[in-house]
Amino acid sequence: MIAPPSWFSGDVSRETLERLDAYQALLRKWTVKINLIARSTVDDVAHRHIWDSAQIYRPFDGTWCDLGSGGGLPGVVVAIFAAAVNPEAKVSLIESDQRKATFLRTCARELALPMSVHAQRVENTPPQDASVVSARALADLDQLLGWSQPHLGHGGQCVFMKGAQWQQEVAAARENWRFSCEATPSMTHQEAAILTIRDIERV
Repeated sequence: MIAPPSWFSGDVSRETLERLDAYQALLRKWTVKINLIARSTVDDVAHRHIWDSAQIYRPFDGTWCDLGSGGGLPGVVVAIFAAAVNPEAKVSLIESDQRKATFLRTCARELALPMSVHAQRVENTPPQDASVVSARALADLDQLLGWSQPHLGHGGQCVFMKGAQWQQEVAAARENWRFSCEATPSMTHQEAAILTIRDIERV
């Protein structure tokens, strides 16, 4: 069974580990037919994808909205953790690729997750009034802020997983936006960071 890495500080129930294990199996199975994750990472799904995504989870109320969910990273992982600690929470996944959306719906059904899937472009999806909006490897920060703002509820925050160029992205985004930004080093990718962004306003 999949096991938490030594750096992961949260409590993980057996039920959560079983769901993560089942999700890993679904990712491997479906990636044979559609491009959910890079083929070069299939043998290291747990570290490269699942625990990488798990590090951004934090307790939330209301709705967590994941933009461009693709193979469910981090959206499905967030839903797995949420199902264990807050059954009232909802996770909304937005993915325009119909085949990937079908995969996400399969995950929701087979893993019994509190997830809804919107198979359309982010900018065409009705506002989600989310307390948290997330994205992983989707677009640069300037674009993400434009896509996220309509889906954030009052007092909501964005959690974006960013690579080594995150500081340049923040500087570029500040030309068009005002926002507060807290950067936390990634535990799985050297030089990468998790950006927590609040109080977004267009300049």
